[in-house]
Formats: sequence, C-alpha cells, structure tokens
Amino acid sequence: MLQSPKPFCAISVSDDKFHDHCGVFAVYGHPEAAKLAYLGLYALQHRGQESAGIAASDGYSVLSHKGMGHVAEVFTEQVIEGLPGNSAIGHTRYSTAGDTDLKNAQPLTVSCQKGQVAIAHNGNLVNAPALRRELESRGDIFQTTSDTEVILHYLARSKHAGIAEAVADALDRVTGAYSVVMLFRNCVLAIRDPRGFRPLNLGRLGDAYVVASETCAFDLINATYLREVEPGEMLVLDAKGLSSLRFAPPAQHAQCIFEHVYFSRPDSLIFGRSVQTSREMLGRCLAREQPAEADLVVPVPDSGVAAAIGYAEESGMPLRFGLIRNHYVGRTFIEPRQAIRDFGVKLKLNPVRTLLDGKRVALVDDSIIRGTTSRKIVRIVREAGAREVHVRISCPPTISPCYYGIDTPTRKELIAATHDVEQIREYIGADTLGYLSLEGMREAVGDTQGRYCLACYTANYPTAVQQPLIALRNRD
Repeated sequence: MLQSPKPFCAISVSDDKFHDHCGVFAVYGHPEAAKLAYLGLYALQHRGQESAGIAASDGYSVLSHKGMGHVAEVFTEQVIEGLPGNSAIGHTRYSTAGDTDLKNAQPLTVSCQKGQVAIAHNGNLVNAPALRRELESRGDIFQTTSDTEVILHYLARSKHAGIAEAVADALDRVTGAYSVVMLFRNCVLAIRDPRGFRPLNLGRLGDAYVVASETCAFDLINATYLREVEPGEMLVLDAKGLSSLRFAPPAQHAQCIFEHVYFSRPDSLIFGRSVQTSREMLGRCLAREQPAEADLVVPVPDSGVAAAIGYAEESGMPLRFGLIRNHYVGRTFIEPRQAIRDFGVKLKLNPVRTLLDGKRVALVDDSIIRGTTSRKIVRIVREAGAREVHVRISCPPTISPCYYGIDTPTRKELIAATHDVEQIREYIGADTLGYLSLEGMREAVGDTQGRYCLACYTANYPTAVQQPLIALRNRD
C-alpha cells in the first residue's frame, strides 16, 4: 500500500527529480580567466545551486573564492577582480557526498609538496569511505567531508616528482566517477575517469583552452567546441600548449544516460551527441511503444518539453503548452497560513484551462521518482477540466539509487522499486501510464555498443559499490 504524499510544502517540482553532483569549468591562457570561469559557471548553474567557487592562478600563487548560493550571489565584480591570472577553474555544487556546508564547497585548495593546488570534481568516488578510513588511521587530517579530498591526500603522498605522474598515481587509488579539473601555479589538468561516467568537454577560445561539463558553457563565451575529454584521458594545459596522456588502462564505458534524459541542458552536446536530439528521439520511441488515445500532447515543463515534441511529431497529435512554469520563483517564499492544496506545485506550474478543458491529455515527462509531484500535476490537470489524463514517461521505471554522482532518494523512496506500473498509475491518478522500455531508451540515444550506465533502471552497477554508500542510500 502506498503511503500518502508528504505535506504540500515538503517537495517541489524540482525536488522530486534526480539532482546532479555539480558542474566544472576550466580555462588556461586567457588574461580574464576568472571572468570566463564566472560566465562558464553561470551557464552550468543548473548542475548545482548549493555553492559556487573559482580558483585562479597568476603563475605565482593560487587564489580562490567560494560561497553558498548561486553563482551571481557568490561573485561580484570586486571579487572577480581579486582573482587575477590567465588560468582558473570553477565549480557549482549540489552535494551527494559530504554535508551541505561551506567547507565542502569547491574548488578545494591546499598547499603540499607539489605546491598549491585546487581541484573541482564532478562525480562520486565509491571507495572513498574505505580510503578515508585508511588515511585517517595513518594520521591524515581531513578538512572536509567531501570524497574529493581523498584525491588531494594521495596526491600529497605521491613519491612522483612530476605533477601529471603524481596525479595519475593518486587517481590509481580511487574508483568511481570523476570528471576533474585541477589548477596548479603553471598548468591546468582536465581528467575523466576510465569509464567516462560524467561528461567533460574541451574547447578553444582564441589562443586559450577551455574545459566544461557541458558545451553550453562554450556558447556563452564564444568558444569553439573541439571534442570530449576521453575516458581515461588526462589533458595537461600549460605553456607548451595541450598534451594528452592516458593514465589508466581501457575499461568498459559507462556514460550516465540520465545526462541525456534530464540533467544536461538541451542546447549541449553530451558524449558527443546533441541532448535535444536524444530527448526528441526518446519521445518518438515512447510514442511508438506507448501510444495514447488523446486529443493533445502536453509537456511537464521544462523537463518534459523535448520528449513531448518528439511524442507529438511521431503520434501526429498537436503539442500544446497546457502547463505554464513560473520561472521567477525564488528560493524562499511566504506560505499562506491556511493550507492551499498542492501549493508547492502550483507555485511553479499553472494550467491553461482553455486548452485542457474537456480534452483527453497525453501528459509527457522525463521520469517519475517518488511519484508525489506527478500525483499533484495530474490532479491539477484534471481540476483544469481535462476529461482524461494519460501519463507517458520517456525513460524506464527508476528502481535503483545512483552511486556515481547523482543525489538520489533511497531505494524505498523510489516508487518504481516497490510498486508495479498499475500501482503507480493508481497512485498518481492517471487514466493510463506508460514508460519507455530500456531497449527504446538505448535506441533513442544511439547506444549500439553498451556505452551507457543504466544502473538506475537495472540495479546492475558497473563497479563494486562500498557498503557505507549502500547503507547511506538505504538508510531508514
């Protein structure tokens, strides 16, 4: 039996989604490196809204500034002016490993025998708890609760004199997902783990190189996209130009498919493929597999828009924006003392009654995680006069937590982990409910070689997962 949803203010539209760990950005060889990092982070704000930080080097010292909140809140023009130099790295964070605290905001910066170093990390190290216990037993003192700090400790311990060799030595100890940018006094490193879980891209701006989680950051600064940083590749950006090193043996790729389903901006290229194209294809495949007898297709904004476009084009039904999103909702608001049903959702979404009244609606979204928000949206559409509501989801049922850099609910909070499709349909109040199959999803993203991680849909993880992480995800 499904439990009743939490109170209306407990879960907003964006909260009932997976959240990515963060976005990273780097630039080498530009006189306004910190300003470019600021702009890059602005374009990557959707990947993390908890904290933001930038570290810059003028060739002599590494300076940094970070704070809690959005990029525009953390950085003023005066702060940026205090970060001189021609190289910089930046980070936007949504915590998955480590507490919500300024001490965990990145880039993390330290001074060690390798000099001053700053690191920004997208992903999650699945063996970090065990490594941390080992290091602490040797007397190492940690300043944060972030898994990223483990890399810095092994870097400091490395007996290799060269920076690239010492970093490779440190990364040889860790397992899991890491797309990393590192800043030293005279160089920038860009590194992607051997399985390529999280994206990382290389661009060019004049004589400067730029690196970003998503290519939309290049568009904002007029940089040219060159290519992906390959899984298992380390790029060294320094006075000699660009050098590429392979620091790890080849491994089966496990690119996060949810980057194409939800995380990344549709105007980005991720894993060398257009996100918009993937999402429209997800919708097309969904329409073929799960047709609906409806009068119009309505997306759940903004996450369901691209898939709804594909669904409408494939099905021949008209696409109508029957739900309007309020883009100006702040992080705090004054709630009425007298409870208004579904207030948290209504604050962000409002129906267009003239489009929905008397209609059979195919309501398209990218995922159902807990089911609480879907239930409220279906009710709002019905109260706007819809005669029937047919929910269509452009991915398979999400049954497993992620350990590779996504903030996911515990398994028991994932509605599809413990309930079948008919039970979920009944809970959210839809007339019908249809999910895209795993095969349809792989077809939509062109995955003919098994290069994507599908663990959140299959519970088959590409690496061994440490018990502390499993306990954390399955905690009561």
